[in-house]
Amino acid sequence: MTSVEEERPRALLAGASRRWVRLLPWAVAFVLCVVLLPTTIVVLTADYGLNGGVASALAVAQAAPLLLAVVRPLHAWCVVFAGDVAGALALLSVDFPERLLWPFPPVELVGYVALCLALGLRERPRTLVLVWLATAGANVGLGFVAPHGSGAKELLLTILGGVALLLGGVLRERSEVRRRLAEQETISEAERGRRTLLEERARIARELHDVVAHHMSVITVQADTAEYRLDDTLPPDVRREFTSIAATARESLGEMRRLLGVLRNEESHGELAPQPGLAQIGQLVEATARTGGPVEFTPCEAEVPEAVGLSAYRIVQEALANVVRHAPGAATHVSMSVARPDDGRGGERLTVLVVNDPPPEPTAGPLEVGGTGHGLVGMRERVRLVGGTLDAGPLPDGGFRVAAQLPLTEEDLT
Repeated sequence: MTSVEEERPRALLAGASRRWVRLLPWAVAFVLCVVLLPTTIVVLTADYGLNGGVASALAVAQAAPLLLAVVRPLHAWCVVFAGDVAGALALLSVDFPERLLWPFPPVELVGYVALCLALGLRERPRTLVLVWLATAGANVGLGFVAPHGSGAKELLLTILGGVALLLGGVLRERSEVRRRLAEQETISEAERGRRTLLEERARIARELHDVVAHHMSVITVQADTAEYRLDDTLPPDVRREFTSIAATARESLGEMRRLLGVLRNEESHGELAPQPGLAQIGQLVEATARTGGPVEFTPCEAEVPEAVGLSAYRIVQEALANVVRHAPGAATHVSMSVARPDDGRGGERLTVLVVNDPPPEPTAGPLEVGGTGHGLVGMRERVRLVGGTLDAGPLPDGGFRVAAQLPLTEEDLT
């Protein structure tokens, strides 16, 4: 079923976004068929003196396939081309005035040029060249048996057909280039988003390394000094256990340092400093207030895990940076609190809330137009890391709100 649908030819301009453009080829083909069919019969019988039955048969062969050209232009060309050549040979049997065009009357030229345009929009350049060569060969060959001698006007079909084929081919190539560019832009946008996500995850991993390394160092020191800090009467198997724990912890630290070497790059020198937490958020607020925008801050004195404190700090940092970029001078409210969920499920959670009002004066655009796009991506990754939730979006009055809930109990951390 699927293979049959894939092989089914599409109509010309079927991929257009507007409906009238998709219907245009059918409308043009219908009008040409309706107009050229009776006109061809009248011209061949009245002007050229051809028999009515023969003229009708030729008219059907030359005009009716134009409807097929919307879907299968090459098949339609075969029929029309054969009908045009047969018509030229049939006109050799009658005596018509020298002033009339031969081998292809004007009505045939109109249909043939329209058909060549359809061919150019659908077929490959090699096919178009073969079609033009066939047209030129037939035109030149019929010139040798011209009843009134041959001249330049007898080559009109070759000239006009070539122009139509060229025009259709150029339009087709232009459309194909635009389609490929659109696909490439879509792929590039997806790759850009994926790269942003990976870079942010790597940055978070580098920061968390320092937090985990601190705990591992404490474990190593405690295990190494246990036999000196505790009673000297520790059993030998307990001493060996502490020694094994210390060795395992040191080995883990080594593995973590090697992992960090993969994640670090030449642009991450400053990340060797101690990682910030809740205590440093006040400094962020003060720095933002110095830029000219009033900031109201409600701190939280609760003890939180280092990973949660680091995530809260980075979330507030990104939110305030976005205020400075996109709403300079806007009043901002930063608050943190610890509470249990209203539904009573789970343990305590740290709620981080950053809300800014609309800017006092409408800005023509953000202060930074070349942002990295890491802001919301980084927030969501940090919240996901600790098993929390994030709600970020614009407010009806033109402001923006960022609300994150980060679990504090070990069973809720993921």
